[in-house]
Amino acid sequence: MPTDTTLPPLDPFAGVPDKRYEVKAADLLKPGTGGILRWRRQATNAPIVQVEDAYITGTFDLRAAESGYLFRFERCRFEFPPDVREANVLGLVFRKCWLPGLKARNLRSRNDVRLIRSVVEVGPEDSEVPETTIMRGDDRERGMPNAAVNLTDAVIEGSVVLTRTTIKHPHGKAIQADRLVITGALLAYRMVARGEVRVPGMRTGGNVNFSGATFDNPEGFAFNGNGIHIGGSLLCEVDNYGPAAERKRFSARGIMYFPSATVDSDIVLREAKLTVDQSGPVAVDAWKSNDPYLDPRPALVADRLKVDGNLELSDGLQAVGTLRMVNARIGGSLRLAGAEIKMARGRATPYYDRALHLDGSSIGGDVEATSLRVPVGQLRMADVQIGGNFLAWNSMFLHPGRDVFSARRAKIAGNFQLTDATLQGTVRLQGVEVGGSVNLYGSKLTEPGQRTSSSFSLDVRTARIGRDLVLTENKDRAFVAEGGVNLDGAQIARRLELGGAQLGSLPSHGIALDASDVTADEFLFGFRSPPAGRVVLRRAHCGTLGDTEEFWAAADGIELDDFRYDALKRGIPLDDDRALDHRIALLSKAMRGYRPGPYDQLAATLRAAGNEEHASTVGLRKQQFRYDALAKGFKIFGPGVRLWSFLQRSMVGYGYRPVRALGWLLTLLVLGSLWFGLGSDDCVQNPGRYAVSGPRCLVNQQDTGLQWNPVIYTADLLVPIVDFGNKSRWYMHGADNWVAAGFTVSGWLLATTVAAGFGRMVRRDS
Repeated sequence: MPTDTTLPPLDPFAGVPDKRYEVKAADLLKPGTGGILRWRRQATNAPIVQVEDAYITGTFDLRAAESGYLFRFERCRFEFPPDVREANVLGLVFRKCWLPGLKARNLRSRNDVRLIRSVVEVGPEDSEVPETTIMRGDDRERGMPNAAVNLTDAVIEGSVVLTRTTIKHPHGKAIQADRLVITGALLAYRMVARGEVRVPGMRTGGNVNFSGATFDNPEGFAFNGNGIHIGGSLLCEVDNYGPAAERKRFSARGIMYFPSATVDSDIVLREAKLTVDQSGPVAVDAWKSNDPYLDPRPALVADRLKVDGNLELSDGLQAVGTLRMVNARIGGSLRLAGAEIKMARGRATPYYDRALHLDGSSIGGDVEATSLRVPVGQLRMADVQIGGNFLAWNSMFLHPGRDVFSARRAKIAGNFQLTDATLQGTVRLQGVEVGGSVNLYGSKLTEPGQRTSSSFSLDVRTARIGRDLVLTENKDRAFVAEGGVNLDGAQIARRLELGGAQLGSLPSHGIALDASDVTADEFLFGFRSPPAGRVVLRRAHCGTLGDTEEFWAAADGIELDDFRYDALKRGIPLDDDRALDHRIALLSKAMRGYRPGPYDQLAATLRAAGNEEHASTVGLRKQQFRYDALAKGFKIFGPGVRLWSFLQRSMVGYGYRPVRALGWLLTLLVLGSLWFGLGSDDCVQNPGRYAVSGPRCLVNQQDTGLQWNPVIYTADLLVPIVDFGNKSRWYMHGADNWVAAGFTVSGWLLATTVAAGFGRMVRRDS
């Protein structure tokens, strides 16, 4: 230190100090004049060189030196950057110092390297020292000055401490530490870096802590940690040290870039603020392409990241730009709770507007996205594997007219909870495999993306769900799908529930619910308002069907071809004919035309429940609707079809009411017996060539032994095939002749309808 001990402590940040503080750097190390020994504390034998309150002029040059001393500078200002390249020292400490740079390539330190509460500032007029950096011929920064702090290939057998230090480089990197090896930790609380912090290939034995730090390199990488390996945690969160008013968030203007990084514990960015200009230049030339899977202006890039613990992007994190973690491996949970991600909406294809990009990633624990806010942008999670649950209560994802959430082929071991959420755009979950339930109760899905093939607010085609799919209201908040729901081919182990759901449809397709080929134990269609579009249930199958009148009142009808259900949740009592008639009316109205299958399914369900009488009624009504449809198709022969239908219905109930045939037979027998028994024939008074037998005449005079019996005669007329030997032997004329002919025709009609109904009954039973 200066020999004049009466001087006040030096303020190294106040500019060039008084000459009385000057110490020549050469004097510190000059052999034969005391050199290091002059500056070493004499009160102890510790090999420490302590320099305080000095303005060190010239270059402090330890390049390639072998030194057994720890150099400690406090409240010092350097005229030129200290040069410790290729040096081997015991340690290096700068506390409350001002440096125009630090050259430490290939430094070997057997203890810590510390810059605490210091300022490293490269002036705009400073030029690059050529030997400090190996420049590639194609380097885009060719000709630029070197980094303010250069620790490339250094090995620190302790920790690197940069707490509350400010490092500035107006036209270069703040820190360059490629392949830096630290056996301890990298501690940089509240560090301020103006320029890129570049540490690709860095290895640390402990934590890397940037809590409360500020990185500022808006036109490129704020932090470049490609391939780093951190033995502890990476902490870029709020620093709560001191009073609450002095707490400081981590912030970065520029890209946080650490693909292929390995972190043995957690990555924590709670309350961090990450910002990338969404309209400025693209930082990497390779990202200037039309590849739709690129994210040219990301706030965070961590492709192929490997984290053994949790990844915390939560609790007030604010990001302007994509959070990209493609093919990452996260051993613990991914937390996004309470975060906000903003994007600039793309105006032309390909749309570079993904807010969160996790394609192909594997997460061992949960994905927690409660209260996550995405005012603009897509959340993309294709082929993601989640070992726990996806939890997103009370979230807001807005990307109107496009896919707002896409998780095609994702595999989730637990539950998928997207409840009480507000979403604008389409939610795509095609092919997902969920071990538990998919719950979207109380969520509102509006302004879906529109495509020529199909457009829905929720797309869950071919999904496999281990328990329930719940699309219901939550208290006073209804589930709303403005563009409808597509469940085509989904397999649901237990319940498909839409209680209180409000489903709309887009005019281009008109489908509010497509549940074709869906299988589940229960379908619970507890709508409170009719779906505003068509409902498609082709080839769907469930064990139990629960429904409401509003479901059957879908605005554009219901497609029920080969829709099968084994039981009704609310069965029809055996004595409640009104309930059956009401259900048949709802079914008929919903189909908007005749289809035999839905009536057969209802009849089979009733028959399986032991309600054979009501099952027969359903079959009868089905035949009635069938003939009505045929009559409408045959314009000329329509009345004949309707007459034939009326005769079958009234006589035998299309085979479902065979007792009616016996009733008609007895009625005609009584009427015929009365007509022919109470009447008389004029031929009795004037028989002529006819023989008289009682009140009637015989055609053949040889049949004098035949006695008149009006009952047997009427029966002979009514039975068209069996001949009782009466109808052709008695003489009839006038009105009797016409009445007899009418009974013969009635007999044939009755026999034909009975035969048709019996044949239908046999086919049904078989």
